[in-house]
Amino acid sequence: MTFNVSIQDTPHQFPVEDGESVLQAALKAGIVIPYACRDGACGSCKGKVIAGQVDYGKYAAKALEESEKAQGYALFCQTKALSDLVIAPREVRLGSDIQPRKLPTRVQSLQRVAPDVIILELQIPAGQKLNFYAGQYLDVMLRDGTRRSFSMGNAPQAEGTIQLHVRLVAGGTFTGHVFNAMKEKEILRVEAPLGTFFLREESDQPIVFVASGTGFAPIKSIIESTLHKGIQRPMTLYWGGRRPQDLYMHELATQWAAEHAHIQYVPVISDALPEDNWTGRTGFVHRAVMTDFPNLSAHQVYACGVPIMVDSARKDFLAQCKLPDAEFYADSFTTAADLAK
Repeated sequence: MTFNVSIQDTPHQFPVEDGESVLQAALKAGIVIPYACRDGACGSCKGKVIAGQVDYGKYAAKALEESEKAQGYALFCQTKALSDLVIAPREVRLGSDIQPRKLPTRVQSLQRVAPDVIILELQIPAGQKLNFYAGQYLDVMLRDGTRRSFSMGNAPQAEGTIQLHVRLVAGGTFTGHVFNAMKEKEILRVEAPLGTFFLREESDQPIVFVASGTGFAPIKSIIESTLHKGIQRPMTLYWGGRRPQDLYMHELATQWAAEHAHIQYVPVISDALPEDNWTGRTGFVHRAVMTDFPNLSAHQVYACGVPIMVDSARKDFLAQCKLPDAEFYADSFTTAADLAK
């Protein structure tokens, strides 16, 4: 059975088939609504069901609270239609220029930049170009049919290669392979680009970037793209880690701030040891933002990293710093272990 989905206050409509999620159907129709993990874990695709009946599917309780369901919210990556629907996602874009595709890549280099982080450079086949928005991610497609998602750490203007920042996950099958067995020239099959974490260039609002760990990768992609395009919006980057070694490209971020007056960089460390001799900001990275920007009502925020940081930033920025919900963009790094939980 096929139902029709209409997007409130727009002319956009698309069909959704039995067993198909609303997100899958929208993307198939060339309509891009916000999403990230596609597994019901991050909450990026949360929107309202204005009319119609749905099956909410399986999802993490933290991604959709019962009080939100009572207000009509659903996770469109998991939601399936049981009737014709009218929905209201946070944002709607046409995706004709960023359609995902599958392609083989070859491992060009592996650089260990921290005890638990490797920068992986993948070479795209000669004569091909991967079009994507800075900040988007790709899926590595493994032989057993599972996938692993990684943000692309290079700007789209860097043709020929894709840069991934891979953090070692305890017990992780793929990351364990990257750290212990992967060799140059190995072939990886990927699907890209994916996700809606990218800069809204139509805005002129000041930007606050908040990253934890390898959440720096997509923000690096965005900043490098803005520098290439000459975008001069004020930008403040907060990058958090447990210890200074976790800020594995600290020198690059420092260089951006030194060379560009519109970029500020604030590193934040939560668990420095005496031998680290850390004299900078300490504590939770999103709390540092709240100290410096008690009023975010005129800003855009782009947050990327571990789920607890992204969730805390969203909750506190909206409740305490007057950030409009529509101006918070996030990519929550959920691992296979997170999804299993």
